[in-house]
Amino acid sequence: MNAILLALTSHDDLGGLRKTGFYVPEAAHPWRVFRDAGFAVDLVSVDGGRPPMDGFDADDATQRDFVNLPELGTTRRAAEVDAVGYDAILYVGGHGTMWDFPDDEGLTRLGRDIYEGGGVVAAVCHGPAALVNLTLSNGKYLVDGKEVSAFTNLEEEAVGLAAVVPFLLQSSLEERGAKHVAAANFESQVSVSERLVTGQNPASAVGVAEEVVRLLNAH
Repeated sequence: MNAILLALTSHDDLGGLRKTGFYVPEAAHPWRVFRDAGFAVDLVSVDGGRPPMDGFDADDATQRDFVNLPELGTTRRAAEVDAVGYDAILYVGGHGTMWDFPDDEGLTRLGRDIYEGGGVVAAVCHGPAALVNLTLSNGKYLVDGKEVSAFTNLEEEAVGLAAVVPFLLQSSLEERGAKHVAAANFESQVSVSERLVTGQNPASAVGVAEEVVRLLNAH
């Protein structure tokens, strides 16, 4: 069976304002899409163990199923995981990613190895924070010259966190050569550029997962 990695943040502090973590619907809904398409799904996080959660809606059956997964309590550290056997990685969003995704060498290595092995790299909302420092073996940024969608500067301002996050995600990706593609605030926008699939916000999570499945099935 082909397998997909879901990568989750281990950072739980939103600049001293409140607790944060990975955004549950951005993990749960893609997980369901991948499982329904016949893929095995494994979980990985920056620090291992149970990652901090944000945005959980107990009325959503898919989210309930996801947060009750036994493996969510025992995620492996990205640094300890080998890319061999994985067809894709999805960097799940949540504001916590802005602190620990960009400089985690394990996450960067997994993305590079999966992409250079012919697999798909995907990210949604703040998950593209993992792409900010992701370079290929030739030293070029993965996002350089590619169309990318991520949580926008305008959306960050709209939620009142533009001055709280350590950097603005859209601006940082553009500085790395990405061609940022945006929809209106909080509307779905999915960009596919070669084997890189990115989504702007929570509304884009299912669309990102569906594009990953489409690319893998075509391959």
